[in-house]
Amino acid sequence: MRAAIYEAGAGKWRIVYDAPPGPDGRRKQKSVTVRGTKKDAQRKRTEILHQLQTGSYVDPARTTVREYLERWLQEYVVPNLAAKTAQEYARMIRKYVIPCVGAVRLTELTPLRLVSFYNKMQREGSLRGNGGLSAQTVVHLHRVLHKALQQAVKWQILIRNPADAAQPPKCQRIEMRVLPDDQVSKLLIAAEGTTLYMPVLLAISTGMRRGEVLALKWQDVDMDAGFLSVRRSLEQTRAGLSFKSPKNSKSKRTVVMPANLARALVKHKGIQAQNKLLLGEGYQDLGMVCCYPDGRPVNPNYLTSAFPGLLQRAGLPHIRFHDLRHTHATMLLAQGVHPKIVSERLGHCTIGITLDTYSHVLPSMQEEAAKKIGGILDAAFTERQ
Repeated sequence: MRAAIYEAGAGKWRIVYDAPPGPDGRRKQKSVTVRGTKKDAQRKRTEILHQLQTGSYVDPARTTVREYLERWLQEYVVPNLAAKTAQEYARMIRKYVIPCVGAVRLTELTPLRLVSFYNKMQREGSLRGNGGLSAQTVVHLHRVLHKALQQAVKWQILIRNPADAAQPPKCQRIEMRVLPDDQVSKLLIAAEGTTLYMPVLLAISTGMRRGEVLALKWQDVDMDAGFLSVRRSLEQTRAGLSFKSPKNSKSKRTVVMPANLARALVKHKGIQAQNKLLLGEGYQDLGMVCCYPDGRPVNPNYLTSAFPGLLQRAGLPHIRFHDLRHTHATMLLAQGVHPKIVSERLGHCTIGITLDTYSHVLPSMQEEAAKKIGGILDAAFTERQ
C-alpha cells in the first residue's frame, strides 16, 4: 500500500493513496485533502495506511449515513459519553435517522436534505401511528446529528458540517413552575415518613439535580462545617444503576446547608441506623443518604414516577421534580441573594445561564432595588433641606 503527500496550497496537503481494488480487480487511487501542518497530513497518512493494512478502511465517498453513524456510536459516543447519554443517542439515531436518511451517502447529505428530514419528522415521525414528533424532539435530533457530523469533519471524512446550515424548528421552552412558601411546607408534610422525604428536602434546600440528590453519600456531608459536596450523579441505564460525573465541571461543588436541613439529616441518619440493626445482613450499606429502607439507592425513575402521587396527596398542582430546583433558585433570588451565589449553588457553567433561566424573578428584584435607592436619595434630599 502506498500513500504520498503533496502540498496543495497554503496550509493544505493532498494525500494520494492506493485504495483496495474494486470488483473488477482494477487498481484504484483515492485522495483526501488535509488542512493544517505537514505533520497533520503525515498523521492522516499513517492512519489511512493502518486502516488499509488492517482491513478497517472505509471509502469516504461510498460511506452511507448509516455506516458512519454506527461507527460514530461505537468509536466516539460509547467511549466518551455517559452510558445513559450513549443509550439515548443510539435510540434516536436507530429509530428516526437511519430509517429516513441512512441509505444516503454521507458526502451527499446536504442542509436541504436535513431540513426535509426535520419537516418529515414533525409531520409523521411518531412511531405510535399518526402524527409527528414534537419540535423539541426534532431539535434534539438536530443537536445529535450536528455533533455526529462535526466529528466527521474532525476525522476529515467531511469538509464541512451540513447541519450548520440546516435550521431546526423553533420550540417553546418548557414552562417552569415553582412552589410558593406555603405550598413548600405542605409538600414536606405530605412527604414526611416516606422514601421521598429526604430527596424532596434536599432538592428544595440545596437546588441539587435529581441524579445529584440520589448519588449523595454520607461521606459527602460535613455536619460540623455545615456543608455538603456534590461529587457524582446517579443514573438508570439498561445495565442498571450507575454513578457518573456531574453534568459539567462547575457541577462539582460545595453547597452550604441551612440549619434545618442539617438537623433533618441527623435524624434521618439515626433512622437508617435503626433499619440497619433490624435487617442485619439484609441491609445493603452503600453509604447512601437517600435510599430504600434496606439501604439500596433510590431509582431515579421511581422518584420521577412517584412524585406526582405525592403532589396529589398534598393537594398541590402538578410540577416536575426538577421544578424543586427552580423553586430553590427562585426563593433565593426573591430574597435578594446575588445571582452569582445562586449560580454557584446550582452548579451552572456561567452566571448568564442563571440570569436567563430565572429572568422572571428579576423584575421584582429591580423594583426592590429601585425602592432601596429611592430610600437613600430621600435621606439625601432630607439632609439638604
